[in-house]
Amino acid sequence: MSGLVLLLGLCLNLHTCRALPFQLPALSTEPAGHVSLTDPLMDHERLDEELGVCGLCEPDLCPETRGCRTGLVLDSCGCCNECGNLEGQTCDPGDRSVYYGLCGTGMRCLRDPRGGGAGGRGGEDEEEEVCVCEEQKVVCGSNGLTYMNMCRFREATFSRPELKTRGRGPCKTVPIIKVPPHSQVNGTGSSLVFLCEVFAFPMALVEWRKEGRDVVLPGDDPHISVQSRGGPLKFEVSSWLQIEGAGPEDSGTYRCVARNNMGSATASAVLGVLGQEELSSYLANSVSEMKQLLDATDYDQDFY
Repeated sequence: MSGLVLLLGLCLNLHTCRALPFQLPALSTEPAGHVSLTDPLMDHERLDEELGVCGLCEPDLCPETRGCRTGLVLDSCGCCNECGNLEGQTCDPGDRSVYYGLCGTGMRCLRDPRGGGAGGRGGEDEEEEVCVCEEQKVVCGSNGLTYMNMCRFREATFSRPELKTRGRGPCKTVPIIKVPPHSQVNGTGSSLVFLCEVFAFPMALVEWRKEGRDVVLPGDDPHISVQSRGGPLKFEVSSWLQIEGAGPEDSGTYRCVARNNMGSATASAVLGVLGQEELSSYLANSVSEMKQLLDATDYDQDFY
């Protein structure tokens, strides 16, 4: 009899334990895919992932960051460091990384000053915010190069820690032809344009000359014109030489000459003006040479 009473007591205790909610959850009545915050068997890491919340910050477990040219910023959880965004990159406004990330040292997240494309987080009509340097003054580096703002200078010091500033303003330099004129071939009567872009400080004077003629173009030639203006960037000059109704006599080598009180620089381009038959033959030969080049290229070669 005593044995029967003891067995009955054990069964009652077992039944009571199973009925306790903190031991075994009741069957869920929530729809499939629903995350229950009261489910004691719910994995905490999966819960953080599905709800977009951050777990306990453990700095010792943060990944190592390398190659951060604009410094370090906090990640979306405010725990680990990550690389700050570069100048011109899309960013998250405010002090929290949400989607694109935060700007690096000395930059703010502002509307794209270049009128960047639409289609950011807020929809197609919203302009994206990009990282813009707060200190836009031009800097001269100890390497003789000009940096358009302090952020670009700081970025350069990442790979060259010994780099210093000589002072505010651009470095004095001989003209540098950034975009030289390109050689071209065209037919009689066509309109042709040569472009030459020059960087220099002090600003450069740009001239055009044709080999064999000791005059600065356009001279007194009515079908040749020259135009120059500042840009597209600071301390740059863009100059165009235009020939209207070109003839065979316009064939030759044209030179873009840029000079200031620091020195000069020259870039040349060849112009060929051909008659209709000569132009057709030239184009046919060019197509044939290109086809031979493509046929000789082994596209099956594995470059990886």
